[in-house]
Amino acid sequence: MLQFGLSACNGDRNIGTVDMAAEPDVSPASTSAERNPQEQEVTLSFYFGGDKKSATDEVWSNVSEYVKSRGLNVNFAIHYIPWPDYSGKLLAMAASGDNWDLNFDSDNSFQQMAARGSYLALNDLLPKYAPHLYAMYRDKNTLASATVDGAIVGMPWNVKMNQRVYAGWREDLADEAGIVRAPGSVRTIGDVDALLHDLKKAYPNAKLSRTSALPLYVVRDEWVDLGFHGLGFYMNDPNLTVRAIEQQPFYEEAAVMSKRWYDDQILNRDVLLDTESAADQWRNGKMLFTITSHEWAYAADPGFVDASYKQQMSLIYPDKKFVNRSSIANVLAINRNSDHADRVLRFLDMLETDRRLYDLVIYGIEGKTYVLNGNTALYPGDMRFSTSNYMDWGGQWAFWNLAYMRPTETYPAGFWAEESNFAELPTNVPSPVDGIFLSDSAIVDDLAKRDQIYEDVGKPIEYGTVPDIDPSIAAYIQKQKAGGLDSIIANVQKQVDQYIAARIRE
Repeated sequence: MLQFGLSACNGDRNIGTVDMAAEPDVSPASTSAERNPQEQEVTLSFYFGGDKKSATDEVWSNVSEYVKSRGLNVNFAIHYIPWPDYSGKLLAMAASGDNWDLNFDSDNSFQQMAARGSYLALNDLLPKYAPHLYAMYRDKNTLASATVDGAIVGMPWNVKMNQRVYAGWREDLADEAGIVRAPGSVRTIGDVDALLHDLKKAYPNAKLSRTSALPLYVVRDEWVDLGFHGLGFYMNDPNLTVRAIEQQPFYEEAAVMSKRWYDDQILNRDVLLDTESAADQWRNGKMLFTITSHEWAYAADPGFVDASYKQQMSLIYPDKKFVNRSSIANVLAINRNSDHADRVLRFLDMLETDRRLYDLVIYGIEGKTYVLNGNTALYPGDMRFSTSNYMDWGGQWAFWNLAYMRPTETYPAGFWAEESNFAELPTNVPSPVDGIFLSDSAIVDDLAKRDQIYEDVGKPIEYGTVPDIDPSIAAYIQKQKAGGLDSIIANVQKQVDQYIAARIRE
């Protein structure tokens, strides 16, 4: 809920200054035409998250025609799984031995899949079949985060951003009700609480929010979430002591505030049952308040379905430190059962070196899914973010190539340079464990119990639906301890300590 769905962006150069007229690199290594001109035609099966846009199959048919003209004889079958079901579906597919070729993955989901051996080791294949891509990873030194026991099992993104919390609300509706907040004045939990109650008073029948108070307290107390089953540590702890979030004092404070919001009908009554994307609800005008990041707080077009909708955003606890996004926030991985890993890598290498192919994959068919205004890719006709037939498709972020990215209506020229600058602020810092791969192989059963206890007991606490906070948290903590929490923490602490020790040796 800290973002509008799985999203990734940013770069270390000013997008929009690229000479788009320059010819792409079309070396034999990238086209593979000379290596195997008579190869048999195969279909590559790719999985992404979200909803499949209407022009997807047509675009990828064109992608197929283009790469065939460059010596890669493949078709594409593009599949989508809704975001709420995505990671669970991938895990189930992998466990049943399903055969596909490439998928998008992210953070904890990627770590679970990789720890279970679901992804193919690329140590030999990547430099052989994708030499340009491999050289980029080597230069940026980012493959360690996707390496398990020496095996490279993923291809991570190479952008930098920070997702510290912004509070956002419908400024147009607030103005109508005379609810005025000066820019940047909503900075604390108390400020957010007062704003929410003002909005509720003005719009008593509206769905206001489905975001618990916990993310606000996480920022206030400088908690670093490991992205691993509710474990983390405090920013100012030199020992990086791994702790369970439910045992922290701020957890109880957050639960009390969430209960206040639930009882006052600020949190939607169906908050535990509603599986619709929070991003879609915000864009469709179904919520008056959201929590998001700098990316969407300052996007030129946040994707509202109605141009009359306006948003106001305010950075929460701007003086507190917050870690930048993980290097495995967006990853591409090849299924261990893929029969065509070599061709997947050849395709990715071509994408790394061929601007025309990049435009086709990311933006689609010029004139149908996008139009050009100079270097800027615009929606054609009356299309917008919410009605796009291809642009802004889910899962594209791990494909992003900073040298080829075009400005868009959502992200105009210079936007990613500003996003990168934001990540460089003194309060936005690299995680001391960025790049760590936490294996769950020795504690998988304990983690399954922990996750189930969270769903049954922890989640209702976090969203304020329990009748009494204190005894509920006490019972929750005891259930987690009985379920093997001490073993989990000991195992993860050992991995963190080993990672830090290895970095010191380097």
